[in-house]
Amino acid sequence: MRVVALVPGGIGDQILFFPTLDNLQRYYPNAQIDVVVEPRSKAAYRVSKSVHEVLTFDYKDRNSLADWSNLVGSIRDREYDTAIALEQSWLVGLLLWLTGIPTRIGYQGKGSVFLTNPVPFKTSQYVAAAYHDLLQPLGIESPYPELAVNIPKPDIEWAQNEQKRLGVHETGYVLIYGGSKQSSPTQDQDTIYPVDKWQQIIQEFQHKQPDLPIVLIKTPEDEEFVRSLLDSSPNVKVTSPDDIGKLAAIVGGASLMLTTDSVPLQLSVAVQTYTIALFGPTDPAKVLPKSDKFLAIKSPTGKVADISPQVVLQKIWGG
Repeated sequence: MRVVALVPGGIGDQILFFPTLDNLQRYYPNAQIDVVVEPRSKAAYRVSKSVHEVLTFDYKDRNSLADWSNLVGSIRDREYDTAIALEQSWLVGLLLWLTGIPTRIGYQGKGSVFLTNPVPFKTSQYVAAAYHDLLQPLGIESPYPELAVNIPKPDIEWAQNEQKRLGVHETGYVLIYGGSKQSSPTQDQDTIYPVDKWQQIIQEFQHKQPDLPIVLIKTPEDEEFVRSLLDSSPNVKVTSPDDIGKLAAIVGGASLMLTTDSVPLQLSVAVQTYTIALFGPTDPAKVLPKSDKFLAIKSPTGKVADISPQVVLQKIWGG
């Protein structure tokens, strides 16, 4: 069986779709599974164990008729037996109908008239569970499996060497991801936790647990954020993994992960690192599974900046 899944969204959306892909591969071990994702999300599949080929298409771009026609032709040429669409869209539904794929699965709603097997979308449940419902027309009724990633061996080795470089190989470490583009006017300010509040958390943590190192994750967008924290806490360590496999590996080695709603949060869930996550407008139940290992702090106002550092610290010490 040849299967193609159309998966718009960022890297976090792709990781939340991994349990669906993994269970599909488990039930149909000889299936070839391909995905069509936005260019920004292709990197996610470095840590997928179930996908054969990753095709790219920018769903959000102002695509011309020729762009859509090229996508239809590319999918049609591969002669898929089954298509799975995550987006409720007239255009995507029509696209799948034009490909001639015999089994077309998606959610009820916009464009479902073009589907052979529409599935109800349960808006209140964990996103990974909602994605997994799309396997029901294929006879897969089992519960969704836990998030999991397949970290390449070179990335594991990089993380081991990085821990030695940082001097945290023996002690363990607390990992912090503060969220990208803290100073960007285009970033949703409701999802950004301010630098001064991170500073309070770090300083109090170091006062109470001086022997447990704190490591900051730095991406190219986080230069100013990391620099500000180093100015106030110069003994904090910094790691800069340059791909998602290395990031997953360094997250997997942490004793505790402190993060906002982000890609590192989903990787932390996938590698089963004890995690405390700060949420603004997002409902934590949508993006976190129920587990004592993954604790959410939801802002009472919908703005993550309104979470008190004392509340975060209480969660750290009290669990």
